[in-house]
Amino acid sequence: MRIFEVHKKSGVSDSHIAIKFKGRVYTYGEVDALIDKYASYFQSIGVKKGDRVALSFPNCPEYIFSFMGASKAGAIVVPLNMMLTLEEIGYIIMESGTSVLVVHPAIAQKVDKSQLARLNLKNVVIMDENTVNEILKMKSPAPVDIESGEVCAFLYTSGTTGKPKGAMLTHDNFVSDVKMLYDVSRVIDLGPNDNFLTVLPLFHSFSWTVNVLLGLYLGSTITLKETFMPKDTLETLIQEDITVFCGVPSMFAVLMRMAEKGQFKALRLAISGGAPLAAEVQRGFEEKFNFPLVEGYGLSEAAPVALLNPLDPKALRKPGSIGFPLPGVEAKIVDENDNELPVGEIGELVLKGPNVMVGYHNMPEETAKTLRNGWLHTGDLAKKDEDGYFYIVDRLKDMIITGGFNVYPREIEEVLLTHPAVLEAAVVGVGDPLKGEEIKAFIVLKEGAEADRRELQSFLKDKIASYKIPKYFEFVKELPKTPTGKVNKKLLKQM
Repeated sequence: MRIFEVHKKSGVSDSHIAIKFKGRVYTYGEVDALIDKYASYFQSIGVKKGDRVALSFPNCPEYIFSFMGASKAGAIVVPLNMMLTLEEIGYIIMESGTSVLVVHPAIAQKVDKSQLARLNLKNVVIMDENTVNEILKMKSPAPVDIESGEVCAFLYTSGTTGKPKGAMLTHDNFVSDVKMLYDVSRVIDLGPNDNFLTVLPLFHSFSWTVNVLLGLYLGSTITLKETFMPKDTLETLIQEDITVFCGVPSMFAVLMRMAEKGQFKALRLAISGGAPLAAEVQRGFEEKFNFPLVEGYGLSEAAPVALLNPLDPKALRKPGSIGFPLPGVEAKIVDENDNELPVGEIGELVLKGPNVMVGYHNMPEETAKTLRNGWLHTGDLAKKDEDGYFYIVDRLKDMIITGGFNVYPREIEEVLLTHPAVLEAAVVGVGDPLKGEEIKAFIVLKEGAEADRRELQSFLKDKIASYKIPKYFEFVKELPKTPTGKVNKKLLKQM
């Protein structure tokens, strides 16, 4: 099965509602027809099998149709994080070999056309009303021979070198993850009567796989929102008979404070991912609303879900745990020599399964290091208890997860070091009850130089995405070092 076929599996009628967005309703029959029309449109502008098509959209149905349509035309889709700067997007476009960029009109208005012209794109499509009307006139696309094992998308994830890595995911990777989630969901009979509220950005693999692909595979309804707005989300959860809500921990913390007991009459499942879920948030949420808040674990390289707590309300869910591997996924804890560790010992979490990527685009050394001995090395430190539940303990690398987004300190440090007043910079994550972590920068200024928090934040504004800009700055005379001369970030986190 290819991803543009997942909506056909459920067998629901063509008149069943697939997507709701701003008062507009799309049935399963319309979705099927629109995927064909978008595929035909991409073919009409010269997209051929293997071409890269990048998408930059807020949440909207056109993103789904563009992704599915481009895939059906044989393209490899490159979802773009809307929060990246044009410089960061430019790197991804060039590295991926993207030839067609499809953008929402709201984003197109903010784009510097002269910079865009330097990206060697064959075509830039503004998905405005005129383009949509043109697409609606399209006929059936020419058939393209696409094997399920072929690459479907490049999902770019931040790298420790400061440059994003393009995880190459096949149709099989995505569909396998969906099928495994479907098998797990059978215990609570998710299906056509369910309504998934989607506020997480669709460019995020968690949202794309769990909300869109799984939702369509089940024959459910997907209620789309452009973004997470606490009051609007609360009202939608109550008024739209939402039954499934996927979010990051900070969203559940906010909703727990805002909502009253008994307000979520239809909601029966909440899934948290993207960052560690605080045990007190999970306990408080479940006690207040009397339905499960289930934590899982995933990463882009695994399409993304790999482990999940039981969905059955009667089953044991251990606060702080990421649960069990999905059926079909293998997980174990290993030491630095890749030897499996016994119960309770901390080591690196490694994974194996049909959802694991085929590698990183144009990065054979990174691929060999990450897909070592047939296992995906996650870079996360974890442990397993005597009941088989897994727990994330820390990260091998210094990655910060803030509000569900992965941030690598070195990328920020390298930009800070280009400021004329900065001699040394070290970035760490500090605990935050809403976002999981906030970003803090320790700065050593050059002798006689001056700079403050506002100046450095302003300096970073056009160079990195807003969510990567440190909230806190501490100016110090020197950074603590290890005997080998490396910055001791463990000590920094304690300062």
